[in-house]
Amino acid sequence: MDRDQSIPLSLREMGEGRGRSLVLFDKRPLNNAPIPNPIPHNPRMPTSTPTDPCPCGRPANYAQCCGPYHAGAAAPDAETLMRARYSAYVRRDTAYLLASWHPSTRPAALSLDEGGRTTWLGLTVQRTLETGPETAEVVFLARYRIGGGSAVRMTEHSRFVREAGHWYYLDAR
Repeated sequence: MDRDQSIPLSLREMGEGRGRSLVLFDKRPLNNAPIPNPIPHNPRMPTSTPTDPCPCGRPANYAQCCGPYHAGAAAPDAETLMRARYSAYVRRDTAYLLASWHPSTRPAALSLDEGGRTTWLGLTVQRTLETGPETAEVVFLARYRIGGGSAVRMTEHSRFVREAGHWYYLDAR
């Protein structure tokens, strides 16, 4: 479908209204088809080496931390999935973000800051709550900057669900 024929994109504001929108969601209905794994390489993704520190903030390099999840491995818990999703935002890995999004809430398309103006500055997990045997919530603070602007702090309370042994991002409040 051509962009002109699709339903308009909606913007999700980040940073409690202080920053510009970072994520565009196409609100077309989903067919709930699973996204195949392994996740294909995105040529627009920033390059990194296996020894680069992981963007998620854990004391391991990317290849030993979030890299395997971006390559298709299942995250063992909701916090690990959330950290891997943060790393995917840093790396502009839309394929992983969509694959790790629950089909009931996943947008049909996702467009990140393709111009590379957004710089992610860090992640702090504030708390992880197991709300049931197959559900969890993670509250975190992410910091970013757009272009040469001031740093912005974004707090999010994300919900996750586990189905068939895989954790998925459900939504945020």
